[in-house]
Amino acid sequence: MEVFFTSTVTVTLAEIGDKTQLLSLLLAVRFRNKAALALGVLAATLINHGLSAWLGGWISESITLSYLPIIVNLSIIAVGIWLLIPDKDGDVSHRYDKYGAFLVSFVLFFIAEIGDKTQVATVLLGAQYQDVFWVTIGTTLGMLIANIPVIYAGNALLKRISLNSVRFIAASVFVLLGVYGLMTY
Repeated sequence: MEVFFTSTVTVTLAEIGDKTQLLSLLLAVRFRNKAALALGVLAATLINHGLSAWLGGWISESITLSYLPIIVNLSIIAVGIWLLIPDKDGDVSHRYDKYGAFLVSFVLFFIAEIGDKTQVATVLLGAQYQDVFWVTIGTTLGMLIANIPVIYAGNALLKRISLNSVRFIAASVFVLLGVYGLMTY
């Protein structure tokens, strides 16, 4: 349960104000079919984070370094600091809109996740816990918790939330988790 809970909370916090959350907002404005958008995000996240959790587990099993927990926890601290840097809303082309909400959200979300903070966090969680299933389920739920309200509530929700405050809290949680991991090593 710890793996699931930690994965869910970690990615939910990492996703606040992230480029993929901004992408969710942009897609929600462009498409009426919110359920198709949500399913596209779900499918893209399951595949992307499943591969990421597997990669993290593979790294931790393949590299038998006694100092791997130190690397993982320092990386978690680095992701926390990275969270303090706000992502920008990029201009996304409308030329693929004809393929529908599901396919467009699936492809754009999958691509946007590559090298993203939440993907890096998923690799780190996979390395730390070596549990592909629960890390993937937890991180996917975290992505949905952060993105589904944006898809359905859009701008109204974002006007009430101070992204800078939430970003600072999320960064603090990451740094504290990394420091805790170093102290318990």
